[in-house]
Amino acid sequence: MARGVKKLPAYYTIAELRPGDIESDPGLRIPIEHLDPDIRDLARREYISRGPCQPTNHTYERKWVGSGYRSFHDYWYNDHRSWLEYSVAKDATFCFLCFLFKQPRAENYGIESFTKNGFKTWKDGPSVLSRHVGKHDSAHNKARQHYLAFKNQRQNIPHVIDRGTNIEQEKYKARLLIILGVVKFLLLQGHDFRGHDESINSKNKGNFKELLEWYTKKDPKAEKLIGEVGDNHKMTSHGIQLDLCKACAEETTKAIIQDIGDSKFALLVDESRDASIKEQMDMCLRYVNKRGEVIERFIAIEHVLDTRATSLKAALDGIFATTGLSMSNLRGQGYDGASNMRGEFRGLQRLILDENPYAHYIHCFAHQLQLVVVAVAKCCSSVRDFFEYTSMVVNIVNASCKRHDQLAQEQHDEIVRQLEEGETVGGKGKNQLTNLARPGDTRWGSHHRTLCRLILMWKHVLKNVGQD
Repeated sequence: MARGVKKLPAYYTIAELRPGDIESDPGLRIPIEHLDPDIRDLARREYISRGPCQPTNHTYERKWVGSGYRSFHDYWYNDHRSWLEYSVAKDATFCFLCFLFKQPRAENYGIESFTKNGFKTWKDGPSVLSRHVGKHDSAHNKARQHYLAFKNQRQNIPHVIDRGTNIEQEKYKARLLIILGVVKFLLLQGHDFRGHDESINSKNKGNFKELLEWYTKKDPKAEKLIGEVGDNHKMTSHGIQLDLCKACAEETTKAIIQDIGDSKFALLVDESRDASIKEQMDMCLRYVNKRGEVIERFIAIEHVLDTRATSLKAALDGIFATTGLSMSNLRGQGYDGASNMRGEFRGLQRLILDENPYAHYIHCFAHQLQLVVVAVAKCCSSVRDFFEYTSMVVNIVNASCKRHDQLAQEQHDEIVRQLEEGETVGGKGKNQLTNLARPGDTRWGSHHRTLCRLILMWKHVLKNVGQD
């Protein structure tokens, strides 16, 4: 190895945070010391934003310890709310502060049970938790000091030196609000942020930078605020964009959870692969709000390593712990017909029913209807042939740009003729130009749309196809 190149120890195995590296369940987390030093603070911020994992109303496993059955209790959180965590996966308690800021020194020997292995000897649990806190110079309290200093960055010497005046802080806040406004607009409209070329000479820098540039040109104050700072203070980097997106997502999730309150709710879960060939599990909640309206809200999407029922259940437990939802308030669960979801003995619905017998499983009605329609279409040759011919007609028309344009022009002329002769009535949203949509394989509602359009344009379709 060349001189001056420092070789990292073998346990520095993670050089970049990936989806799934930040675990809510403390028993499944990657130790902070196993992360590269350059990303440790990033991981700490993510964990601090989530807070300690403290599932409530959970059915804790009872074990025979000493002279009777013992288990963890919710009220233990009351005296140690800032640091005590419970792992559903390991049925053990952990220390949130020691996990984040445990110092690699000999005096820390003995706290591995609260950071790595987990404490699960429930006999005399409260007294053991108090002994873990210890005196003012204990390893736990030193970790607490590091935690408080990390949260309050204003106390750090580099920040005090670089702090500046109150006017500069107000300007920084104003710039942040401008950037946040652009982020919120793009999120609300569902637009992408980045462009293929975001350089200064690019004619299209992507939605984020183009919208920010348009806004600063319309507002002289905003132009002065953004233009008078250096490139490293404009807060337009991809990392800051992602941080602001995460903050908006957390606030939105918090508003949904507050709307649910202590009400009962149902759970909808599905999994699929995204464009990057990663398994993603999406989760929606269905509940009745205070006005008596049935509300359905998307709550989270989680990367899972596989689609086994146990993996999906662990991901669900992590989401419930992060959002503060209680499994005891769950009254329904709806999935598709996959065996890992609806399995009577080992499926996800069985794992949830074992924990909460009131969470009744219902097979998704839309999926059931899809299966019925497909089965009927396959067993009836005339129906099968009808839809095959329909798809062939649509493909013939859409395969040629010339034929497609001729069909659109003929439809336009027909609508104009009907309006002039009074055969149809005009109005907002009526007599819109349309085309033949190709039916989807998994959504039979698209077949209905295709048939409706084919009936509307049938005369022109026959003329168009008959020309060949």
